[in-house]
Amino acid sequence: MASITDFVIPAGPQSAAQANTIPAKIDLLGRVSVEVGLGLAKGQELLITAPLDALPLVRSITEYAYRAGASLVTTIFNDEQATLLRFRHALDDSFDHAASWLHDGFAAAFRSGVARLAVAGADPTLLSSENPDKVARANLAQSRASRPALDLITRHEINWTIVPCATPAWARLVFPDDPNALDRLWSAIFASTRIQEPDPIAAWREHSNRLQQRVRLLNEKRFSALHFRGPGTDLQVGLAEGNIWLGGGTVARNGLACIPNMPTEEVFTTPHKDRVEGFATSTKPLSYQGSLIENIRVRFANGRIVEAHADKGESILRSMIETDEGARKLGEVALVPHSSPISKSGLLFWNTLFDENAASHIALGQAYSTCIQHGDSMDQPQLAAKGANDSLIHVDWMIGSGEINVDGLHKDGETEPLMRLGEWV
Repeated sequence: MASITDFVIPAGPQSAAQANTIPAKIDLLGRVSVEVGLGLAKGQELLITAPLDALPLVRSITEYAYRAGASLVTTIFNDEQATLLRFRHALDDSFDHAASWLHDGFAAAFRSGVARLAVAGADPTLLSSENPDKVARANLAQSRASRPALDLITRHEINWTIVPCATPAWARLVFPDDPNALDRLWSAIFASTRIQEPDPIAAWREHSNRLQQRVRLLNEKRFSALHFRGPGTDLQVGLAEGNIWLGGGTVARNGLACIPNMPTEEVFTTPHKDRVEGFATSTKPLSYQGSLIENIRVRFANGRIVEAHADKGESILRSMIETDEGARKLGEVALVPHSSPISKSGLLFWNTLFDENAASHIALGQAYSTCIQHGDSMDQPQLAAKGANDSLIHVDWMIGSGEINVDGLHKDGETEPLMRLGEWV
């Protein structure tokens, strides 16, 4: 089993002033992404996806990947302006089509052992002014096409990670009317990814160990359900049979250790797809496929969403939960203390990679088989028998805050407090 320190590469000499510049910290983020987030093995190929504005970070990641022994690094860039041109000029029936050949190629790559790194930094509002019907149809086609690759990711067949990159459009949303918005967003990213620490790799190792201590405590409890209570939320989430809590670093089925999300503050497990009851209200906006959905309110019965509303983006929300039957059910439940560094920053990032690590959350759609005992050796009917959900989507949204209480429920009905006002008891 590889550890996050197995592939450490000596950094070149830098003065204190040089090491404190944004380009130097971007370079360090690239190094930490490869060594800590990805745990890339010598001789392994790497597939990167990124927005065009992430080019400096991608080049840093590429350099450190080759220095770690990567046999080949392949990057696929997304041009957001080209995406807008499609929505404004493409034939109407083309929005029911996605590049299946590309996603089939991703799946073939992962089956052959290629590592996966996604750079997050897209404009959260890119498609907010476009035809919602076209957006919904394009999202559905994309979800269907990407399913073969998604299955391999959710089973953790290979080591993978997602890392952030500040981009102008995203920065303007987080810091509106601020001429230094891009630099401020970079500073927030460096803080949340521990790049500001004197030894980021050691800091990540300590942080991962803290999360895994919480995981061990939760796994010892063997809760049957969780109960969330607070303003607009009274939700009981049954847990899948044989569920396992995970958090921090994980070991993929190829034996390589990785940290799938950078940043990460969550511990998470698999809900039972048929045992969710009550109602929940989102505590942060959801950025979904270039659209914003705000103030989500849903009611569950027998595991399914039976009512769904939102103050903004309701049509996108409804289209999302109509993707397939599993899109109305939960595939993940995660606990995050309100005092997490991302929450304490006071920033609304409008980006799920960050906002899900500021608050406890639930995810609609596909469950992680790795959160079921022996789940990585089960087929879908066996996983479903345990309560694991199956869907084309996996969408996290936040229900935690400093006003939310969470209890763990045992099979015998005994209740144990887990969180009070958003903090661990």
